[in-house]
Amino acid sequence: MTVVSNHFAGVNITPAFLNPPIEIIAKMATESEPPPDVLMLSARMSRGDEAAFHEFYKLYFNRLLRFLFVVTGGQEEIAREALQLTFVRVARHVRQFDSEAAFWNWLAVLGRNCAVDELRKRKRHQSLLAQFFQQQPAGADLKSDEADERFLKLLEKEIVGLPDDERLLLERKYFASETARVLAEEFQVTEKAMESRLLRIRWKLKAVILDRSIDETTD
Repeated sequence: MTVVSNHFAGVNITPAFLNPPIEIIAKMATESEPPPDVLMLSARMSRGDEAAFHEFYKLYFNRLLRFLFVVTGGQEEIAREALQLTFVRVARHVRQFDSEAAFWNWLAVLGRNCAVDELRKRKRHQSLLAQFFQQQPAGADLKSDEADERFLKLLEKEIVGLPDDERLLLERKYFASETARVLAEEFQVTEKAMESRLLRIRWKLKAVILDRSIDETTD
């Protein structure tokens, strides 16, 4: 059988990603020993009992990670990021459950949603990359998604190394989506002058990143 796949922000996913078969969820729910008393555990967690959260972590870390490996098609980085986000959301939204099966189903849905959110975040990063440079580095002998990922890492690294004033301007313009007009008013310059300053910073970054990209492909 041919598996139909799609690309989401440079990440290859299968139809099972957004909706894993129920038999997979059921299998995951029974692969390890159930906790001794999920009613008591979830009740303690809902009251903010720190010891209960430690117990939950020990009981469910591996199960949730295995589940997220399944729904992400074995993509470890995405699975682990989604797992951390899942634990954060569990802490915020946990309530009392009267059965282990109901608790696990809630965790599975929460984890799957976190994986989707992680992919959406990556898509936003890719959009910022396209907006920032309007083109890919030339001459890269890589698949498109691999080149995008490497180019994005180079961009993030070089932005961190900018002088503080330039870095903050770029972060506010491209990551916080502030307009050149707002920035110009704050720095008491014309909007045109602010756009020119942003353009110069972009050109400088672009030259450095393209040089590094070409150097890497010729090593």
